[in-house]
Amino acid sequence: MLPSAVLFDMDGTLVDTEHLWWEATEEVAAGIGYALGPVDLPEVLGHAVEHTAAHLDRVAAGSPGTAELASRLNGSFTAKVAAQVVPRPGALALLASLRDAAVPTALVSASPRQVVDLVLTHLGRDWFTVTLAAEDTERTKPDPAPYLAAAARLGLDPARCVAVEDTPTGVASASAAGCAVLAVPSSDAAIPAGPGITLLSSLTLADLPLLAGLTAGRAE
Repeated sequence: MLPSAVLFDMDGTLVDTEHLWWEATEEVAAGIGYALGPVDLPEVLGHAVEHTAAHLDRVAAGSPGTAELASRLNGSFTAKVAAQVVPRPGALALLASLRDAAVPTALVSASPRQVVDLVLTHLGRDWFTVTLAAEDTERTKPDPAPYLAAAARLGLDPARCVAVEDTPTGVASASAAGCAVLAVPSSDAAIPAGPGITLLSSLTLADLPLLAGLTAGRAE
């Protein structure tokens, strides 16, 4: 039995934009005299703009404040995404196979709506039954709210849905929502193994039988 739905993260999972988010954060940090490094990775990758802005505000002596940093981050990231949106290997093929099998899909992103809409302009809006951006839930990843909201909008049990993620933050969100998780890391940030979490090196290795196996025996 196929999953009731497949819920996709966007940045680093479907499109190769996670490095753009790092570059945007690196530029904004440099502008306030802070050199971004590996220690900052857990506070940048997979997180919403506001979270990373708050992190920079804490660690940079020259910070102009969280609100201004969030504005700079959003502007820099949006400009970079507008310049290049590249699907991750296997992403479009997997979306096509799900569409052919009539499996609903959702886009569940921690990025702002303007970035999500920009990516959808390039990637195609018709792939998804539902799309959620950072503004669509009161709390964003790693909180389970985004995945719970996606399942609710689809009228489905999260336990019968597969979430596809690329960061520890996203995996934590989807797992807490009760989804089966397919993790395809996009960086060196380690994703811990755990119940309901399956690791793959690439989406090119994901197919319908694999997805069916991830929800086999879970709640109906």
